[in-house]
Amino acid sequence: MLNKSQVHYCLNVMKEMYPKAKCELNHENPFELVIAVLLSAQCTDDLVNKVTASLFKKYQTPEDFLAVPLEELQQDIRSIGLYRNKAKNIRKLCQMLIDDYDGEVPKTKQELMKLAGVGRKTANVVASVAFREPAIAVDTHVERVAKRLAICRWKDSVFEVEQTLMRKVPKDEWADTHHRMIFFGRYHCKARNPQCPECPLLDLCREGQKRMKKATVDEKK
Repeated sequence: MLNKSQVHYCLNVMKEMYPKAKCELNHENPFELVIAVLLSAQCTDDLVNKVTASLFKKYQTPEDFLAVPLEELQQDIRSIGLYRNKAKNIRKLCQMLIDDYDGEVPKTKQELMKLAGVGRKTANVVASVAFREPAIAVDTHVERVAKRLAICRWKDSVFEVEQTLMRKVPKDEWADTHHRMIFFGRYHCKARNPQCPECPLLDLCREGQKRMKKATVDEKK
């Protein structure tokens, strides 16, 4: 397990690699962001952005999403995985915003998690990006990078990964850390083809060293 100083070093390297890391979901306001993050589950940001480019022109308020039949909304997001369930959750979320929050997206993680289709990760993203509330959202990229680098344990749950990062990273760096780890995982430490030979963190990375040793053994066979 990496100690705090080693974690700090890793994050500084990621900062140098991706100094402009930020949320890549296109949005103009908190409402659009919560819809975009909800749609992004098990889906790439690029695909979500393609869909929301027209979606957000047609639907601009919670009332707009409720004004059309469910089937119409499903067709509008059909190219996104799990579109049927996501369409249902969007409508439920919009109804909750109208009934419980005067049509506005709540600002705290606790209130966000009450909304339909909004889990802990989505709440953390919206609270952090839209409202600048300190948060670390653990998606597949953050989880993979944290475990490969031994910032946390392989067996840790997503919640445990989040708690470990919150302990080892200063609170005022949580939001930036989230984005930098996502970029590092999305573009460098990829799930299937991580760029271990060129990685500036190879000396600290237990997974990278295992992969390099295996590659060397395979070459000798």
